[in-house]
Amino acid sequence: MKKWVTILTAVLLCFTCLQVSALDVRAEDTVTIKVYNWGEYISDGSDDSMDVIKEFEAQYPGIKVSYTTYATNEELYAKLRSGSASYDVIVPSDYMISRMIAEDMLEPLDFSNIPNFADIDDTFKNPQYDPENEYSVPYTWGTVGIIYNTTMVEGTVDSWEVLWDPQYTGQILMFNNSRDAFGIAEKLLGFSQNTTDVKELEQAAEKLKEQKMVLQAYVMDEIFDKMSNGEAALAPYYAGDFFIMQEDNPDLAFAVPKEGTNLFVDAMVIPKGTEHKKEAETFINFMLEPDIGLANIEFIGYSTPLKTVKSMLDEEVLNDGISYPSQEILDKCESFVNLPDELNRYMDELWVDIRASGSSSVIELIFLFAVILGLGGALIIYLRRRNR
Repeated sequence: MKKWVTILTAVLLCFTCLQVSALDVRAEDTVTIKVYNWGEYISDGSDDSMDVIKEFEAQYPGIKVSYTTYATNEELYAKLRSGSASYDVIVPSDYMISRMIAEDMLEPLDFSNIPNFADIDDTFKNPQYDPENEYSVPYTWGTVGIIYNTTMVEGTVDSWEVLWDPQYTGQILMFNNSRDAFGIAEKLLGFSQNTTDVKELEQAAEKLKEQKMVLQAYVMDEIFDKMSNGEAALAPYYAGDFFIMQEDNPDLAFAVPKEGTNLFVDAMVIPKGTEHKKEAETFINFMLEPDIGLANIEFIGYSTPLKTVKSMLDEEVLNDGISYPSQEILDKCESFVNLPDELNRYMDELWVDIRASGSSSVIELIFLFAVILGLGGALIIYLRRRNR
């Protein structure tokens, strides 16, 4: 009997060892790729939408996704340049992509692993920021305009000048990134958004300093709550995000200023030095699948560069004048290009100076005034008690 027990125990131990070994092999075969994207920029399963990350992991069980977000191109660039973190897929905008290419920060793509690239509209192939299409795959595109609350703003909104209107002091929001902010001031002054003239850049900086006294705050993702909740009247932002805010607040409207605006493209790229390049390319190709592309576009509200996805959209979306603007509007648009390094550095210096000058918002002025009143009152009470 003891002999049989010994044999059975040995068999069970062997079986357990085999199971553990199999698990170890499966664990070793699983790769985790790090995806770094803009906030609220992928269909995530909320509001009955598709959870794209879960769909990818289900289709490719050997690849897991670690997904995190950033708020600006400059934040993304600084993090990668510092070496404090590494990623496998990132989604910068056009001008930042050309900057990263120039600084050898991106991996050339193997398009044999991205066959769905064939569905990208020719308009978005071989762009100025990546002329040979070696490094990038377009994800979305759109324009920048003015989002405004029709119950709080009077008259027609058709110029960037409204973002300097003292009538709306304390109700205006502004981009919290240098390139978009300077681009607006440059357009208002009649300059190119890609000017390399230092004098024009300095004039734009002065214009942005003038704006500070009417601002409520500089924002990025914070704009969603502020505009949706009626906490601000006016803000420049991306057309796609307008639709998300309008769902929460039907009083919101969108306008492309007569001075012209920025037409941007955000594209998927792979940072230099990734250890999971093929898996990253697999993820990029997956994002170009028609059902995945449609889920993303319907969730985030931006415009698609995919021909098949565009053909699947409702006529209402195609003809709303915002998602897919008329040629008349597109003719007024300008895409950012990468500026010379010294000019980028100077713009950053000017931006720091803008943010540091004067009061950054009316709310801060009110707070400071309240503090002064409070201190004054406390001093008066103290002196009276001392006199007694």
